[in-house]
Amino acid sequence: MKARPITTVKTVVAGIEEAGPGIKLFTLVDPDRWELPPFKPGAHIDLHLPNGLVRTYSLCNEPADNARYVIAVKRESEGRGGSRVLHDEITIDDVIGVSLPRGGLEPGADIARHVFVAGGIGVTPFLSMARHLVQTGDGDFVLHLIVREEVPLAAHLAPLIDAGRVVVHRTSRTGRPELASLVGEAGAQTLVACCGPESMIDDFERVTAAWPAANVHVERFVAPPPVIDPEAKPFTLSLARTGIEIQVRAGQTMLVALQEGGVDIATSCCGGICGACKVGWIEGKPVHRDRILSPYERERYLMVCVAGSDADRLVLDL
Repeated sequence: MKARPITTVKTVVAGIEEAGPGIKLFTLVDPDRWELPPFKPGAHIDLHLPNGLVRTYSLCNEPADNARYVIAVKRESEGRGGSRVLHDEITIDDVIGVSLPRGGLEPGADIARHVFVAGGIGVTPFLSMARHLVQTGDGDFVLHLIVREEVPLAAHLAPLIDAGRVVVHRTSRTGRPELASLVGEAGAQTLVACCGPESMIDDFERVTAAWPAANVHVERFVAPPPVIDPEAKPFTLSLARTGIEIQVRAGQTMLVALQEGGVDIATSCCGGICGACKVGWIEGKPVHRDRILSPYERERYLMVCVAGSDADRLVLDL
């Protein structure tokens, strides 16, 4: 049974560029060079790799550059395997299916100041955002790039560094800067965002804990450990479009229960940080454990990979 199609776009690899130690830039285009589906600055896509792996990467080109998707991939020898496949096996003209872009930052007229904090390769979504802001003039911004020594994507960041829009902090020389001093004071017209190692994100979230949620954005590399609820109880998923009911065992995820019930669900991180498995909910009392949905979105959606239920029955828009 298929509750909904898992949409992928066929792309081919049009370019592979060395972009720093252990980093490659991959340019993906439509086979006939048509425009690709639009995206927000710093959005991400899932790559459906030839060996069956699905991995999520941020786009680092700006939305106006709509004939291609550009991703930066750092080879992680101890990672989950996606970066090794891309670095070691993917070549020009290879075909890769990608998801429709999702997420990203959306500059608005009410945001006049943007402060981005990036750790190493975490700069990729903010390179897209910075390029967009330069092109459109939709607000001032500064990007604080925290690295040990080497600057990733140096050739692409150079114009922004020269213009004073990117400030490089080398921890090998000065240690890591205080994040509170980088983000400054909270303000209704200020948006702050962070992408980098978990320790940096933890500090960033502490520093911005009192900020309005809508003014704080976090991008994660790795999903946090799953939440184990020792008091979890079984519940029923009711699929509104088909009328099918699926039982979720105590401690089981909705994702696994749906898959066991024959429902195709797009997945990637399986930890509530990528947005691939977002599903609408209609009735019930979901327990949200993701790190990506806004309070407004949680009124309508949940992530089946990590969400739970505080009621005996939860109705999904499937």
